[in-house]
Order: sequence, then structure tokens, then C-alpha cells
Amino acid sequence: MATVSRESVREILHEFLAGKGLRKTAQREAIIEAAFGTNKHYTAEELLEMARAIDRSVSRATVYRTLPLLVQSGLLRELDLGGDTKIYDPNFLEHPTHNHLVCVDCKKIIEFEDPNMELLENCITRRLGFSPTNKMVKIEARCDELQLKGSCTKRMESKA
Repeated sequence: MATVSRESVREILHEFLAGKGLRKTAQREAIIEAAFGTNKHYTAEELLEMARAIDRSVSRATVYRTLPLLVQSGLLRELDLGGDTKIYDPNFLEHPTHNHLVCVDCKKIIEFEDPNMELLENCITRRLGFSPTNKMVKIEARCDELQLKGSCTKRMESKA
């Protein structure tokens, strides 16, 4: 899929919000900029911090009201990767078939795509008599490097 510019994301969101009778506000603009200004996964609280770095007036309530709208628009994906916190994935639009590997040691999320995975998912669902409408694969794993060496370079990267 072609790269999607931030400007086209903004246009799609503005049309979506207008269709719901919602106006464009400075706080929403800061949230949109923060939400799609990164390729990293984030929580609602992390989005609040990123949005406040753009506009200090962004409120927690506005973030929590805006996140479901971004998900409903189809531009942002909400992930339940275990635990009590939802994670948001801004990379869904450009890579709709990517999957996630979650390190159980450091909680780092690694995205991966594989055409064989998509083929396998389609074969399995069709063999069982279903047509896929949404697919998400999550693999939980332990870091081999941490198990062998007692330290992990990925763990250090996730803290940076």
C-alpha cells in the first residue's frame, strides 16, 4: 500500500468528524498530530503526554473522547495485547496485515508482516467455514538473547 501522508490522514479525519457534527478544535488537532506523528504504539496516557507537548491545553477528557473517534474512522487500531491497558497502533493504515510479537520480558512490541501468514489465516478460516472480516495475530515470546546472556539489546531499545 502506498505511503499515507499526514495531510491525507488529517483530511480523512476532518471529513469523518464533520460527518458526526463535530468541529475542528486546537486540542483535537494536537491529538491528531500526536497520534499520527509517530509509528510507535502508545497508550491513551502516552498520547496525552505527546499531545500536551504540542498543545499544553489538551485535556485528558478530550484524549479519551477522541481516541474512539480515531478508531471508528478506521485510521487507528485499538489493540488488546493483554494486561489492563489498551494499546493504539498508528501503523494500521499503511500496513493493514501486520501482526505483533510481544516480549513477555520487557513488553516491547515488534511488528511483522509475512505473506505466508495471511495465506495461512485465509486458508484456516475458509476451511472452517468462515470468511475473515478482521485478523490479528499476537505472538507472546521470551527473548532468546535475554535467556542466553542475561541482558537484551531490545530491552535497552525499548527504554530509549
